[in-house]
Amino acid sequence: MPENASAKSYGDGWECNVGYRAIDETCAAIVVPENAYETNRTYGSGWECHHGFRKVDETACVAVVVPDGGFLDPSGERWRCLRGFLKVDDACQEVVVPENAYLVDGTYGSAWVCERGFEQVDDSCSAIAVPVNGYLNGSRYGQPWSCERGFFEQDGLCEAVDIPEFAYFDGASYGEGWKCQRGYEVSGEGCEAINMPANAHLDRSGNRWECNRNFQKSKGLCVLRN
Repeated sequence: MPENASAKSYGDGWECNVGYRAIDETCAAIVVPENAYETNRTYGSGWECHHGFRKVDETACVAVVVPDGGFLDPSGERWRCLRGFLKVDDACQEVVVPENAYLVDGTYGSAWVCERGFEQVDDSCSAIAVPVNGYLNGSRYGQPWSCERGFFEQDGLCEAVDIPEFAYFDGASYGEGWKCQRGYEVSGEGCEAINMPANAHLDRSGNRWECNRNFQKSKGLCVLRN
């Protein structure tokens, strides 16, 4: 057993005492660099850097340089930017908030977002042009406005839905903006009454017919199954 070592508390062999580390078959004293302290452990490097310093190459502790607009992280090993600043390389750059915008917290610091009713255009916020009979929908992606009920988008405008007789307004995002009432079907630009054959009934949609049980369609009629 070399000097500055002792028998293991379990198993066979020996281990270096606190403050020493094994090098070949000897126990050499741990050299604690400047701005560091001993951990008094038998494992690891045996030392850690003081708060505000970080390890470099496992041999030294260098001071964490905090740029203007930044602050030392609670870990004491790195820095972050204050609110209103954005991390750019090794500096904190002040965020310039344009008119009609406000600060938000991002991954690398602060950023800005346009207020409701405005959209980002380069480095500024421009008012969103909402057409007559339209309203802001609050979406952050795609078109920021939608047409009021009873209107549909056409060429950047909100045009009134022309609902034919025997139809009602349909607010689905697809289709003509209207649907035929129950018992009627689409015919050209309007709705006409469904002419049902004998032994038939309206289906669940109310705009088509289907044969009763034990009957099947044949040339527009409902005939008995064979």
